[in-house]
Amino acid sequence: QVQLAESGGGLMQAGGSLRLSCAASGRTFSTYGMAWFRQAPGKEREFVAAISWSGSSTVYADSVEGRFTISRDNYKNTVYLQMNSLVSEDTAVYYCAADTGGSYSRRAGVYDYWGQGTQVTVSS
Repeated sequence: QVQLAESGGGLMQAGGSLRLSCAASGRTFSTYGMAWFRQAPGKEREFVAAISWSGSSTVYADSVEGRFTISRDNYKNTVYLQMNSLVSEDTAVYYCAADTGGSYSRRAGVYDYWGQGTQVTVSS
């Protein structure tokens, strides 16, 4: 069983920055594809960013390209999401997800495990 625990969310003014962390259990973490998704109240869950098992490849939603950076430290079993130039539309619960098959898809359905989420609120 893989357990994921997000942290780092909070309240930030527009234009500010936050860094989210996702700590993962699992002895084979270095083989997992990892991703961040977010969900605002009344809206569908949407893809934010994903990273390959080695960290050599990343993909981003158009809405965050150039502002957010996903990274991972396999030694620490942790994935990060650095969020810069925050806007009110970034307000959502952010979820970390893992694919034990090693893919890093935009599709939520391919991920096997999910964290409980961390709230990010951006004031305008």
